[in-house]
Amino acid sequence: MPRETGRKLIAQNRRAKHDYFIEDTYEAGIVLTGTEVKSLRAGRANLTEGYATVKDGEVWLINVHIPEYSHGTWTNHAPRRTRKLLLHRKEIAKLEAVLKERGLTLVPLSLYFKDGKAKVEIGVARGKKSYDKRQALLEKQAKREMARAMSNALRRRGGR
Repeated sequence: MPRETGRKLIAQNRRAKHDYFIEDTYEAGIVLTGTEVKSLRAGRANLTEGYATVKDGEVWLINVHIPEYSHGTWTNHAPRRTRKLLLHRKEIAKLEAVLKERGLTLVPLSLYFKDGKAKVEIGVARGKKSYDKRQALLEKQAKREMARAMSNALRRRGGR
C-alpha cells in the first residue's frame, strides 16, 4: 500500500506548449537518488531547458535542474545530471522510430508524484515557427475577449 495516493504536481514546463506542437505524451518513471527525491518533495525543480533522448534502447532525461537538497551533506547530487527514464520496451521502440523523423524531439512537460512515486510526463514535440506562436497568442487573446464579453452581457442581463 503506497504512503500517498493521488497526484502531486512538482513542476510544469509551460514554455513547451508555447514553443512546440505536442503530438503525443508518455508517462515515465524516473531514476533518482535520495537527495533528489527530498528536493522534489520540497517542490523544487526546473524543466524549461530539459529534453529527453533515446540511447542504446534506454531513454535519458538531460538538462533538467533539480537543485541540491538544502540539508544534504557530501552525498548531495549534481543539479543537472543525466537521469534515466523508465518506460516499457515497446514504448521505447515506438519513441525511437518516431524520433528518427526530422524535426521531432522529446520534451518534459511536467514532473509529479503519483502514488508516492516520481513520474515525468514527456511529449513528442515538433517545433513551432514564430508565426505559429503569434497565431496561437492571437487565438488565446480572442478567446479571452469573447469570455469577457459574454460575462459582461450576462452580468448586464442579470442586473435588471
